[in-house]
Amino acid sequence: LFLAVCAVGIGGTFQYGYNVSIINAPTQHIHKFLNETWTSRYGKELNPDLLTFLWSVIASIFSLGGLCGALMGGSMAIRLGRKGALLMNNIIAIVASILMGLSYPTGLFELLIAGRFLIGINSGIGFCVQPLYVGEIAPKHLRGGLAMGTSIFLTGGILTGQIIGLRELLGGEKYWPLLLSSSCFPAFAQLLFLPWFPESPRYLLIDRGDELSCAKALKRFHGSSEYRREMEDIQRESSALDGEKPKKPWQLFTDGGVRWQLITVIVMTMGQQLSGINAIYFYATYIFEAAGISAEKIPYVTLGTGACECLTALSCGLLIDYLGRRYLIIGGYLLMTLWCTVLTFSLTYQDLYSWVPYVSMMSIFAFILSFGLGPGGITNTLIAELFVQSSRPAAYMIGGTLSWISFFTIGMLFPFIVNGLKQYCFLVFLLECSFVAAFIFLVIPETKNKSFLEIKKEFHKLNFGKHT
Repeated sequence: LFLAVCAVGIGGTFQYGYNVSIINAPTQHIHKFLNETWTSRYGKELNPDLLTFLWSVIASIFSLGGLCGALMGGSMAIRLGRKGALLMNNIIAIVASILMGLSYPTGLFELLIAGRFLIGINSGIGFCVQPLYVGEIAPKHLRGGLAMGTSIFLTGGILTGQIIGLRELLGGEKYWPLLLSSSCFPAFAQLLFLPWFPESPRYLLIDRGDELSCAKALKRFHGSSEYRREMEDIQRESSALDGEKPKKPWQLFTDGGVRWQLITVIVMTMGQQLSGINAIYFYATYIFEAAGISAEKIPYVTLGTGACECLTALSCGLLIDYLGRRYLIIGGYLLMTLWCTVLTFSLTYQDLYSWVPYVSMMSIFAFILSFGLGPGGITNTLIAELFVQSSRPAAYMIGGTLSWISFFTIGMLFPFIVNGLKQYCFLVFLLECSFVAAFIFLVIPETKNKSFLEIKKEFHKLNFGKHT
């Protein structure tokens, strides 16, 4: 089970984290490349506004690709199987790496844009299909911890990208095309390791009706003595679904039986993206400078934020099946509310006392820790648990789509919010975090150690009132 989670993670959310973080290191070098290409092509300097526009297209087309990937991921998981979809997805990553690697020697920045778009599609599909596969192969008592593999690989990808993007490694001027095309390595690793593992047992039995292959897969994952309990659980779900076909995303919106599960996915997915975590990363450099850290050393301090997030994803993985989902996610949002308050004060009085910038710095790390311990890790785990087999792929498509739209929107609007509100932008995030915490407290039941059918019954009361 552990090795299967690793084989799935390396080409799944690892790619997402890695490609989000590697684009930051070569910013100046790509600017220079765009200028030189434009001059050699048209014989005149590139207009600064157009340069900014081209750069923002290169950076943000990734999230547009992610959105397309999220829309494709669910259908691919139904048609090709969870494992098949992930294996096919690596071909997109390899083509993207080749295009980005060729952009510099050919002098075609368009290849860079196309490559970033394709690697975005790869990340969108991985982000959708990986938690599906992991959630379906895990036994109930380990489901939370294994599903945290999604978050651990994502944060591991961010940290790896930050390390490889350092000037001493591939962040230097000569090596940036190599840095951008290095995302083919995780793809090759997954193509090498994933074929050794079986397809999702739930998919085999419920979607394909193949009882023999399902039993074989369960024996591989759970051992020949333990697999029967899990097999009975899948058979119960199969007979409850009674041959129901996998649903399309728009069918979920008209299905009263999943109304509150769907509202939960919408609130939690948007809550996670709009919680202020992007603002924290945006502000980090400014806060580190104010604390007296020199510009050359800031990339190394930023590594600390990546390590911090990685550490909390691991801690959350160890605690989730012990403490349960509700405590961790509500606690995470409440702590983030607290750190938003502290940050607003410390940024307002930054120049009054010499020790205040250190309070801001501490708040940044504390905010990242709180995010990783709750919302960062548990959001994806819960989406897998709130739905039965026929609705799960569609739920991930909806969650993924909303996540990428929110990611894109905050990327575009955020600089304006910061310029307009300055440090008071954290008050907006404070309200948002406290709203999501209240919603989860009032609506979401604890899902620890429960089968998918038991969780469905809990929501039945909410969806249809107490008496049905």
